Amino acid sequence: MFRDARIHVVIPAYNVADHIADVIKSLPAWVDAITVVDDGSADATAAAALAVGDPRVTVIRHAANQGVGAATISGFGEALRRGDDIAAKMDGDGQMDPAHLPRLLTPIIDGRCDYTKGNRFLFDRELSVMPKHRLAGNFVLTFLTKLASGYWNVFDPQNGYLAIHAAALRLLDLERISKRYFFENDMLINLNIFNVRVMDIALPARYGRERSSMSVGRILCSFPLHLFRGYWYRFYRKHVLRDFSPVALFMLTGLPLFAFGTCFGAYTWLQSYLHNQFASTGTVMLSVLPFIVGFELILQALVLEIRETLQSQPSAALRLPPGSSSNVRPSSPSG
Repeated sequence: MFRDARIHVVIPAYNVADHIADVIKSLPAWVDAITVVDDGSADATAAAALAVGDPRVTVIRHAANQGVGAATISGFGEALRRGDDIAAKMDGDGQMDPAHLPRLLTPIIDGRCDYTKGNRFLFDRELSVMPKHRLAGNFVLTFLTKLASGYWNVFDPQNGYLAIHAAALRLLDLERISKRYFFENDMLINLNIFNVRVMDIALPARYGRERSSMSVGRILCSFPLHLFRGYWYRFYRKHVLRDFSPVALFMLTGLPLFAFGTCFGAYTWLQSYLHNQFASTGTVMLSVLPFIVGFELILQALVLEIRETLQSQPSAALRLPPGSSSNVRPSSPSG
């Protein structure tokens, strides 16, 4: 146990037979249970995990590869079944340093938050050595995730080093959480529906020979659609179904006005261009006024969400504990 809390580490594992034993052996003795989820590996990942001989280890096998999200969800289900207090997720390739695990657990045990996640970008060196195109991709993805999830206080949304209290985990419908690379983002979207407190923890990356199979280009092509759908799912569940808040009032009023102003303005401009004549002042105002009012209402809805985040969510933990070092090579930004 860690400070009287039962800790369950979930390790989604896919073709990591060369690394999984070292990951298991590196976990502190106070970790109560370890669940390795072999997500349809083509190598001997499951056998390597069992060969360690650690009595804390349970291996769950997926017959076919379902994705890191599906593997993590299977592990979370095992943690809930066992009645453990906190579930932490670590990858099976050794890129996540178990020495930093207490930093994820402590704010949850102290009651400051219910969900913690790593943030590599609180370190200047992480930003300085990352290729500019990856840095730009992370900034775009982070902004879109902030918008979709409502957690304007978090960064590095693809960071998969995380921990969650069992009480918060039970609030979620785990079956509808994304099963693949969108898992971390979708967790934030669903947690926000219940106003779960989320904290960024400054954790330096640890990188070996492994590289992410998810490119920034692929992320930027596929994630915006997922985030768009996630935003409206969260908006409906949180601001309409559970509580018809001012955010819903402003957004549902502003969107039709903004859409009408935009469409009517485009139609008016096209007619003026085709007939080579200026639109009347009244016609212009009929498009401009709804556009401006609608835009202001949408902006106000976003401002209300940002203000709510700043008032209700904890700030990021910036400092590393004594003796820790950030002098490590960063992993790829897609986790």
